[in-house]
Amino acid sequence: MQSSDLKKAGLKVTLPRMKILETLESSSEHHMSAEDLYRSLIDSGEEIGLATVYRVLTQFEAAGLVERHNFEGGQAVFELDRGEHHDHLVCVSCGKVVEFYDATIEERQEAIADEKGFVMQDHNMTLYGLCNDPECRKKGA
Repeated sequence: MQSSDLKKAGLKVTLPRMKILETLESSSEHHMSAEDLYRSLIDSGEEIGLATVYRVLTQFEAAGLVERHNFEGGQAVFELDRGEHHDHLVCVSCGKVVEFYDATIEERQEAIADEKGFVMQDHNMTLYGLCNDPECRKKGA
């Protein structure tokens, strides 16, 4: 995403907004809490307040630039809205989030909605379990 994306979303291009956008784009973590984002910005030498991070994320969400997820048992996390649908696997031990897409599941969800007389407009699916980390598997045993 670029400054033109901010303008299209009706947001003024400011340094804090650009830094937050850049950090969300460049992070190896696709799902970041506001606190994670704040720590990443501070670690990279940016002078930005946690309240600013929260405010900008709320603005980004309202503008459709990011999606907020409230996975069970955890804090809200944010990811850039890249316009492509996907579902999530969440580790109940460490909180790791893995994205996936399965055409068969998507088709089945559409069929179920149709069978029940619904016109699906949106949906999300989150599967909870234990990731492949041996420590998480020990905790879940």
